[in-house]
Amino acid sequence: MPSEEGYLEAEGLEKTWRIKQESIVREVDILSSRKAYDIVLPDLGPYILDYTSNGRYMAIAGRKGHLAIIDTKNMGLIKEFQVRETVHDVVFFHNEEFFAAAQKKYIYVYNKHGTELHCLNKEHCRGSLKLQFLKKHFLLASINKYGQLHYYDITTGETAGNLRTGLGRCDIMQANPFNAIIGLGHHSGKVTMWKPTSTTPLVKMLCHHGPVSAMAFHHGGHLMATAGMDRKIKLWDLRKFQVLHTYTGHAKTLKFSQKGLLAMGDGSRVQVWRDSSGDQDYSRYMSHSMVKGYQVGTVSFQPYEDVLGLGHSMGISSILIPGSGEPNFDTWVANPYETSRQRREKEVHDLLNKLPPEAIMLDPSKIGLVKPAKRKERPSKQEREAEMEAAVVAAKSVPLKKKTKGRNKPSKMERKKHGVVERAKRPFLEQQMREDQGSNKKQKTNEEVEVPKSLQRFIRKKVE
Repeated sequence: MPSEEGYLEAEGLEKTWRIKQESIVREVDILSSRKAYDIVLPDLGPYILDYTSNGRYMAIAGRKGHLAIIDTKNMGLIKEFQVRETVHDVVFFHNEEFFAAAQKKYIYVYNKHGTELHCLNKEHCRGSLKLQFLKKHFLLASINKYGQLHYYDITTGETAGNLRTGLGRCDIMQANPFNAIIGLGHHSGKVTMWKPTSTTPLVKMLCHHGPVSAMAFHHGGHLMATAGMDRKIKLWDLRKFQVLHTYTGHAKTLKFSQKGLLAMGDGSRVQVWRDSSGDQDYSRYMSHSMVKGYQVGTVSFQPYEDVLGLGHSMGISSILIPGSGEPNFDTWVANPYETSRQRREKEVHDLLNKLPPEAIMLDPSKIGLVKPAKRKERPSKQEREAEMEAAVVAAKSVPLKKKTKGRNKPSKMERKKHGVVERAKRPFLEQQMREDQGSNKKQKTNEEVEVPKSLQRFIRKKVE
């Protein structure tokens, strides 16, 4: 790897979280110093933002209908327009060419020139509050104010899943980048995890004794952070679904970086935690205070850059967080400097490698393995008797063949009917006899066998 990540290092009694942004900007190079900025937009906020997978472009959305796309390399404005409607969330698709906005009533899809391409005006898309895009599956996931989770395939225009959570209004939604599972945080303190092919949640866990205020998934997929109104921030191991650490504090928004830093925003303060020891025990790494009165609504790390984007009530801001981004990018995965030809080729490759919705599961490593044979459960006595009665009724309903004169005596016909009933009962009786013999053998082996006195000295004594 040509580059390595670098963190802030303190000397002596100095603390890294006391170093201010002004000191960092003054010491870094000119190009890096331009990445820290404040864009004040007081009339159309609060603002939310989202980055493309390569970190090159940023989409911002104001609650009062302001949408814009910005090139973060040269800070050039590509397009901005006013939809004159409330906007709840915005998310990019697989590249910067398309993005979706959850507006007051429906979900609208735009291209980077601001042209409206599509409107999801179905009943279950009304009143959507949060959006997530699963780029490996080309699925747009949305949760509305009625608690309905909807999956929409953007390649075919069909619905991949429409699920009812049954837990009321929900405005906390995050996608696990490891397995594409959607996590929802509810007002009852529960976190549920969903996939489009299951009408019931894969996981339902009680995380807080109060409403869940924020949640985030680590890029490795095995770590989840949740924050609740009970003033607790918890880290969860998703392999065991157990709490690793519990911290005192409150957060309105949470986000993991590519290198595992955890950012949280509450009020006008933003904190970044770091796992310095390597055992998932996070401690304070950096801290940043906004101007008094600015309320942070969302935090998002810019991929492949040491930059943290902030959406707040008075616009958007960007601060430098050393060590947050992946220093080396793979051009086959995400290229911040890709040309239009490379973008078209990558789009074709992604569509050819598109995964079906059935591939979404908690453990993706099970894909391609042979499914183990199901063990047959022993039927109960009532079920066995019902099957035997059904077989007897079916045997009696079969008419007997009439034979020549003298062979159709009533006694012979009765014996034939009795034989048919016995043959229908025989498989069930034999199966019951085999099961009884097996249970008797187990009982005999479990019983203690009396040993002669001459051999009792070879028996091991049980330790009490």
